[in-house]
Order: sequence, then structure tokens, then C-alpha cells
Amino acid sequence: MRLRFLREDNDLTQREVAEYLKIRQNTYSQYENGKRQVPIEIIVKLSEYYNVSSDYILEITDNPNRK
Repeated sequence: MRLRFLREDNDLTQREVAEYLKIRQNTYSQYENGKRQVPIEIIVKLSEYYNVSSDYILEITDNPNRK
């Protein structure tokens, strides 16, 4: 997944993203590092937050545009 890339590209910390998602920073870190599966509702929120498609986050496509 592109979670770390998106976060760093937007000059955000894990804590800032975790606060937006209303989860603990440690939980978000586990998502980024692949130690925990990301729930679909989190992927949807991140898609809206970064204004990219969920397929882009999941690396199904290289096109970040939302449909």
C-alpha cells in the first residue's frame, strides 16, 4: 500500500494522520508497516483525505484520480 508515500508526500506525521482517523498512532504505524490489515472504512477515509482513489492506495492502479 501507498500509505507511507502519501503521508510523507503531504508532509504529515503518523500522529497527524492517526488523529484524523481517530485511532492510536501505534495502530496507524502497524497499518503502514503491514503488520495489521487496514479496514475498508479506513481506506475510504484516507482516500477522501488525500483525494485519491482507494485503488491507488491499494496499488491496484497508478492513477491517483478519483472516479
